[in-house]
Formats: sequence, structure tokens, C-alpha cells
Amino acid sequence: MIKQKIYVLLLFIFCFSCNENIEQSNTLAFEKLLVNSKENPLTIESKQPLFSWIVNAEGYNKSQSAYHILVASSEDKLNENDADVWNSKKVESDKSTFVNYQGKPLQALQAYFWKVKISDNQGTVSDWSEIQKFEMGLMNETNWGDSKWITLNKDTRTSEHRFRGYKTGRMKEPQTVDGFSASYFRNEINVTKTIKNAQAYICGLGYYELYLNGEKVGDHVLDPAPSNYDKQAYYVNYDITDALKSGKNAFGIIMGNGFYGQNISWKRDPESDKDLAYGPPTVKLLVKLKYDDGSETDFYTDETWKEATGPIVFNNIYGGDTYDANFELGNWTSVDYDDISWGNAKVTTPKLKKISANQIPPIKKLKVLEPQKVFKGADGEWIVDFGQNIAGWVKINVQEKKNQLIEIITTEALLTNGKDIFKGSTGGGANGMTQVYKYICKGEGIESWEPKFSYHGFRYAKILGVSRKPDAEMIKAVLVATDIEETGSFSSSDELLNKMHSISKWTIVDNLHGIPEDCPHREKCGWLGDAHAFCEYALYNYDMYDFYKKYMEDIRTQMRPTKGHNNPEIKFQVPTMIAPGKRTSTYAKIDWGVATMYLPWYNYLQYGDDEIVKEYYEDMKNLTDFYLNFKGENGIMQDGMGDWCPPLWDRRKNPSAMECDPIISANAYFYDVLGIMERFAKMNDDAVYEAQMKQEKEDLKKAFNNEFLVDIPNTNHQWYQSQTATVQALQFNMVPEDKIESVVNGLAHDIVEVKGGHHSTGIHGNRYIYTVLSKYGKADLAYQILTTPEFPSQTYVMNSGFTTWPERQFEWEKMEGPTNSLNHPMHSGFAAYFYESLGGIKSSVSNPGYKMFVVNPEFPSEITSTTITVPTPYGAIKNDWKASNGLLTMDLDVPFNTKAKLVVTSSELESLKINGKSLEDFKKQNTLDIIDGAVILGSGKYRIEYSKASI
Repeated sequence: MIKQKIYVLLLFIFCFSCNENIEQSNTLAFEKLLVNSKENPLTIESKQPLFSWIVNAEGYNKSQSAYHILVASSEDKLNENDADVWNSKKVESDKSTFVNYQGKPLQALQAYFWKVKISDNQGTVSDWSEIQKFEMGLMNETNWGDSKWITLNKDTRTSEHRFRGYKTGRMKEPQTVDGFSASYFRNEINVTKTIKNAQAYICGLGYYELYLNGEKVGDHVLDPAPSNYDKQAYYVNYDITDALKSGKNAFGIIMGNGFYGQNISWKRDPESDKDLAYGPPTVKLLVKLKYDDGSETDFYTDETWKEATGPIVFNNIYGGDTYDANFELGNWTSVDYDDISWGNAKVTTPKLKKISANQIPPIKKLKVLEPQKVFKGADGEWIVDFGQNIAGWVKINVQEKKNQLIEIITTEALLTNGKDIFKGSTGGGANGMTQVYKYICKGEGIESWEPKFSYHGFRYAKILGVSRKPDAEMIKAVLVATDIEETGSFSSSDELLNKMHSISKWTIVDNLHGIPEDCPHREKCGWLGDAHAFCEYALYNYDMYDFYKKYMEDIRTQMRPTKGHNNPEIKFQVPTMIAPGKRTSTYAKIDWGVATMYLPWYNYLQYGDDEIVKEYYEDMKNLTDFYLNFKGENGIMQDGMGDWCPPLWDRRKNPSAMECDPIISANAYFYDVLGIMERFAKMNDDAVYEAQMKQEKEDLKKAFNNEFLVDIPNTNHQWYQSQTATVQALQFNMVPEDKIESVVNGLAHDIVEVKGGHHSTGIHGNRYIYTVLSKYGKADLAYQILTTPEFPSQTYVMNSGFTTWPERQFEWEKMEGPTNSLNHPMHSGFAAYFYESLGGIKSSVSNPGYKMFVVNPEFPSEITSTTITVPTPYGAIKNDWKASNGLLTMDLDVPFNTKAKLVVTSSELESLKINGKSLEDFKKQNTLDIIDGAVILGSGKYRIEYSKASI
């Protein structure tokens, strides 16, 4: 009897365990649900939103086989019988990212609810997801209703501190300037009913800050993102339901110049418009109120709003803010404020074609830094070192006498001798405005202040006008940048590389302010060449899906009619070197303009969404034809800007340091782009252009090798006359198959024998040199040139004390102070090597968005471990490998609905173990393909081991 009971008990436990295992292996759990790549977005304006979902699934080789989406106008109707907006029914498809909405037309300002369920390839059906929500934006100009643009009617500034000196390097004496005034607007509304919902929509031409009942609305700063304001501006939506109260409510708006009203800097620049401002700061606000009784009202900007000037007596995006506390306005954003002395705002009609909802993350205050060192400079004034080169501003707490002027001069560097600040790029030589923040005390106890309408690039601050030594209570630095989400990660056994990764990220974050900038001080411009140089690395680290879509709109609206080179009677739409804005430079040379094709291409590879390709296809096609119009008799496009900022290069003093002919590097890029355009043409069913691109690509490859591939004297090697061109030719598969070994050896010969173990590349070559060397069996050489402490190298830069990558590659210790920008993200591009080579993870061209991804770590013998996380639309790929005694051990996470292509040699394949089992044993229990020597792994968590001869 006892034995029988024990048997029954064991049988129960066994059955329960089996059921539990079955449940675990069959579970499909939704991790994240997205519309247009956002969770529960508030301001969608696309007519066909894109639905995506990330799923966690236990077990192996799991993929989606079908989905079913419901969209309804209310939660009550969100079921299979009543879904009144879209019922997709069951769709047999493995598509789980960017699924096109196919329902009824979506209405402006309406909220919609949705959910999804899926089936997998093993027959498991998920539960319905949690209910999600998305809301539509204004969608068109009509829905702004009676809202009007308002601007300052009268500049009433009287502070003696409203002026600044403007002086470029070519001017003998400074010019006194004041710019457009910051403007203050207010109005009140009386709420007499119970509010169900209240939404504020605001578009600032220039930077705005919105206030309600004495409090700032939201945590955005420097809002909205810059654009070509005459063609495209962006509005921002805030839910203010909880902030409104019964009875009187006071709204306030402060407007600063931003780039819209920037009418001081760059006016004397020969490559810019004569007037860089679009006009004085202007704003439009619409508040839509819905009440419990079903009624609705609008509140908006119009001629009834009151205006004034106030304590911000000067603001310029380059020079800084001046705040005269003697002109503070009191509680002007609160109800019952006495505004009898205020004037009435001016209604205006700015030149503007389109207003759209802002879709990119806002600029925010991201981090506060305290002083790391405080000392007196050579002139006896206090200097504060914050320890990190950032973009942003300082905030202060001071107690000084009335009318005391406090000046804070922000710089990136000290003199080489360390005795004082070195202004360099922050001194206004190019843009005419020295970086200075000014505060005039009112003399009433402790006064706290931080700027609103400018940001600087700096590590150091010289503070004048204070009566005691600065400390963390008196002054702090604030990192201010676009609040992009960091989604990727890298670390390795080598601290030098880890530090390079950190510096590379800092340099990018410092230069994201609604656009990808070249630097956060001197120019703050979206140079196209800089943008594509660091794009791939940025995509590995951050969620840039919307950011690059917005920047493509900047490039498109920057385009202008341009005559063809060979056929001037033909005009093409061509962007300028810079986008957006009125500082333009020339037409975009090939190696800069290819950003127009590269950004959609990199976005497509990263996310797998073809919308950006189809949206900009005609623009890309037109620009490709423009560059083909530069073709010479030798088949080479006669255009190019050059491999920017190689070691010791200076455009005027040492131009020959750019070893690579600009035409060679430009044509290498263009060859790659012709291949991209061939694929884009196929995606757009443009067979004629696809065939043309294929032929143009073949012709250029032949011409390129005929013109530029040469023998290296006294060797058996060949190359393309510079490290950069050789690296590009190898990266873009331009080298004839039978010449690859000779060319790789030619590159190594120049690095080792001619350059003494150093690179001689600028931004074009440096992006790929470490990846290329690793790919072709020279990983140790790649590591050597990265880590050698002697000039030039990334390690030399770090050892020189920089915390971001400088624009130039100079021997810094030989200079009075480090000239040019010390914060240029174009030099962060090389760090994609940490992910694509050391981490070994790359998306595939055949299955973009990491639907299938390549796993192939290529690393030097000095590196014994690397851990990376790569963000994908399907979830995070994780690869954590260690190398020891010739054995590579890799812990690899393959997300649901994706496959990994593990690249191994024939000898590595023989020793391969997966989850502790030989390849043959693993295949007996799991579906596994081997294609062209690569092992194809479905979703799951794997322990992979194999012998690797190179370690």
C-alpha cells in the first residue's frame, strides 16, 4: 500500500514536471508593443502607422507563423466581434516588425486602442497582448483652428548688459550687437466645468518654454529641434489635464532665438546666407479642452495675449545668455498677475510650408557634473574643471551685491602649460561670439540661475565676479542633449578599448541637439559627411530610428536646384554640405552628399523598415544622377571633398598631409552607393534603374582599378596610393579577387614599414581600417595601431587628456593650446569595430533588421573576452565570449523570430560544440542548417565552443 502511494506520488510529480516543462517551452510572452517604434505614442501623424512587437519565447528555433491585430475606438470594442477600426484577422506571416496598418482612415486627435496575438512555428498560440493605445496628432493646418502666430511687438530692453561684442578673426574691431530679444507672453483662461482631458500643442519658431500656473510644462529644453523653418517646423504635444484647475489658470510662454532668430553669427561667412535668421522668435499654441459633459473648447494664442521683455536681455545660440535679475517680472506665469504695463502681442504670418508633430526624443538636461578641481588662473581668476568635455551649460547659486556682474567663460581646454583657459574653438574666431554666460545680481540673498536658450561645448569654466572660491554649491555643469535611449553595450578585457568606447559615446551624445552636429560650440552644424561617418556606431548604441528619419527630412528640405557638371542645362535637386539651416557651404560634394543614401541604408540594415527607403527613393535617385554627371573620360567622377582631418593635416598650412586624393575616396564611396541604389531600385520595382546601377557599378570598379591600383616599388605588394583608399577598396569589395592578398599586404606594408606602425587616415579611412585589417587576418595590427601610445593613435589622444575626440590629429604637446574643436563625433565612427569585429555581430543584407544576423568575432590575441548587446527590433542580441588556450567559448542569445549565421572555418566546424554537445549530437535533437560552411541557429540561448587557431 505504501509502495503504491509512493508510486502514485512519483507519477504525479513526473506529470507535473512534464507539464511545467511543456508550459515553459511553449510560452510566448510579449515584452514590448510599439506603434511607429514607440510605446503608447501621443502624437502619431502617419496615415498608416507601423505595428511591432517583441516576444520572449522559451526553447529553441522559435519563430512567428501568424499574427492577428485588433484596433478599436474604445477599449470596450477591442474584441474580435466589435473592433470597429481594424480587424486584420489571422495573417499567415512571420512579420513581427513594422506591420502596416490596413484599417479605416484614422482621424486627427483621436485615441485608438489595439492588441495583438501571434502563433509560432510549433503551433503555440499566445494570449492577447495587454491593451495598448496610440493617439493621433493634429495632422493638418486646419486642425490648429483659430490659433495664431504671435511675436514680440516691441523690444523694450533697457539693460546696459543687453549688448555683446561680435568679432570674427578677420575683423579688426568688435561690433556691438544685441540680437532679437527674448519675449514673454501670458494669458489666462477661466475653467468653469470639470475637465476630462486637456492637450496643449505648441510650435516655437525659435526655442520656447511653456508655463502653466507658475510651473514649467514638461522637462524639455531647447525645444523644438532645429529645421529648415521656412519649409518644415515641429510642434510638441503635452497632456496638461492634471495641471489645469477649476477657475482661473495662467499660461506663460518665453521665446528665445535658437537657430530661427540667430541673426548675429556667421553673417560674414562667404559660404552662408547673408542673413541667417528666419525672423524674430514666433510661437503658436493651441489648448484643446474636453469636459465631462461632452463639450469641447479651444484656447489659443492670438492678439489678446500680453507681451513683455524680461531678465533674459541677450540670447544667442553661440554666444550664450545674459540674465539681468534686476528686470525679473515676478510671478508672471501665475493667475491674477498685474500685467497692465504689458503690451499686446503682435499677430504675424511667418513664411512656413508645413508643421509636423515632433517624433524624435526631446532635448533634456541629462546629467549634472560637479567641479573636479578649482584653481586660480594666471590672471588670478577662478577656473573650474568639471572633468569631462560636455555640451550644455552651467547653473549657479551666488550671493553678491546688487548689480554685480558675474561672467562665466566656458572652454574646452587649458593652455598646454595648464596656467589658464585656452579658448580655441570657443573663442568666437569663426562664428564671432565667444562662449560667455552673464548674470547680473539683484542683491537679494542667494540667487540661482541657469540659461534657457543657448548651450556651449566645454569642460572648463572661468568665473569672474564672485567673492569666494567656487565649489559644488556655487557652480555645476549640466549635460544637455537629445534624450536618445542607450540600447547597446560593449565591454572587453582591454581597458584601453573600453575607454575608447566611452569617449566615442560621449562625443556623440554631446553632439545630438535635434540634428547630428559636427561640434557643440563653434559651428553646431549638421555637416553631411560627419553624419554618415558615425552613423553605424550610433545605431549600435542608441535608438536612432526616428532621429535619422527627421534628419533625412532636413536633408530633403535643404535641397536646391543645381546645374549638372557635364550638362549644365540639366538641373538636379541637391543638398548643401550642411543641413538644416542657412549656413550652407557649397553643394554637397560626393563624399558628403552620399549621406543622403547612406542614412536610409544604415537605418534599413539596422531596423529592417523599408519606409525610409521608399519615402526618399526619388530624392536619392536624383542625387545619384547628379553625381554621375561628374563622370570624366576615364570613367571616374571628378568630384570630392577629401578624407577629412588625417594626422597633421591643415587645409592651409599642411594640405599635403591628406595623402588620399579626394577624388579617389569619393569614388570609392560612390561605388558603394551605386550598389545600394541598385538594391533600392529593386525594392521600388524600378527594373530599368536597377540595371543601370548594376552597369554603372561594374564600369566604375573597372575604371577605379585601372586608374588607382598601383604597384608598391621594391615589393610584391599593391595598393590604391593611400591607406584610406586601400581600406575603402577592401571594405567595398572593389579589389579584384586575385589581387586581395597583394593589396592587404600593401596596406600592412605602409602601416608597418612606412608609417612605423601608425595610421595615416582621416574620417573616411579611420571608419573602416580596424574592421578591414581584422577581416583579412591582421587583427593584431589593428590593435597595435589603436593602442600605440605614440602619435598618431587613439591612445595618444586619450593620453593627452581628452575626454572626447578632437577634430584634428595634432601633436598637442607641441602647441600653446589645443586648437580647433575638441569634440567632433566624425571621429567616433571607427568604434563600430568594437561591435562588428570584436563583438562579431552584424545585420545581414539579405534579411535586414537582424532578422538574420552574422556572428563572427574577429579579434587580436591581446583580447581575451568581449561582451556586447546589440539592439534589434526583435529584442536584444547578446554575445559574451571568452578565449583561452585556443578555445573560444561564446554565450549567444538569439531573439525570437530571428536566426543567427555563425561563421566558422572548416576546422572550427569540426571542433564545434553547442550547449555541450557535438554538432552531430545537437543536430539529432534540434533543427539546424549548415549553409556555405556557416551554422544557422534559430532563437534561443546557446553556449558555443570551438577551437580557434588564432588564439
